[in-house]
Amino acid sequence: MTYQTDNDKLYRYLFQHRAVRGEWVRLNQTFTDTLNTHQYPQVIQNLLGEMMVATSLLTATLKFEGDITVQVQGDGPLKLALVNGNDQQQIRALARLQSEVRGEMSLVQLVGKGVLVITIAPTDGERYQGVIALDKPTITECLEDYFVRSEQLQTQLIIRVSEYQGKPVAAGMLLQIMPDGSGTAEDFDHLATLTATVKDEEIFGLSAEQLLYRLYHEETVQLFPAQSITFFCGCSQERSGAALLLISDDEIDDVLAEHNGTIDMQCECCGTHYFFNKEAINQLKIKT
Repeated sequence: MTYQTDNDKLYRYLFQHRAVRGEWVRLNQTFTDTLNTHQYPQVIQNLLGEMMVATSLLTATLKFEGDITVQVQGDGPLKLALVNGNDQQQIRALARLQSEVRGEMSLVQLVGKGVLVITIAPTDGERYQGVIALDKPTITECLEDYFVRSEQLQTQLIIRVSEYQGKPVAAGMLLQIMPDGSGTAEDFDHLATLTATVKDEEIFGLSAEQLLYRLYHEETVQLFPAQSITFFCGCSQERSGAALLLISDDEIDDVLAEHNGTIDMQCECCGTHYFFNKEAINQLKIKT
């Protein structure tokens, strides 16, 4: 199995003799596609990569059909960072800045007074929202604390964002004691110690099989088939038109007059442009 085989893949795995489950994910082209339409500062790129990995790992943990949104909201230079994913491992991300971002700002410096919000929206069932204090140095540590407090589950998250072979990459591992109560703290701590030894070149460069053997070669590990991960926005001419109709007729006329009779609506996530003239807008009104 070569390195390229496991690009943009999510794997789940179980330990035969220890009641602990694991996940591993690596985002390559998916991460590149997210960054391609924006000129985010490096520290924002890194944060989005961390949040994308976390979102992908969370969707696999929850085992449901539907969407999950992980977002950071604050009053600092970073107003919003948002990642949306679903059970099909389709993912998108965006960030909004409201003042200058400098160098290697810490999470607290970026966000200011803020929170991490996780919204789970199953296709069938009730919507759930959890609000997490950003009182740790990283998103990863905040999420680990969230699992312990809300789920009462020992959880280890390792997330790395960098460049590998000249291209951006984000990867991560999640280790979690089984929720049925059969696991022991000793087993979890033993495996967490092994997992923590993972090096950047391993998590970025090895296949799943190679990585798990490197970390757990004395354990019996069951590796499940991979899920492919893709960047997927979901925007459309129709959705953009629906948003446009929320604006008053007078405002629409003013914008049309200012822009030579055409309104250009650009998607924040993927950068796609949707154009509307007066005739197209009238057609939208007729359809609704």
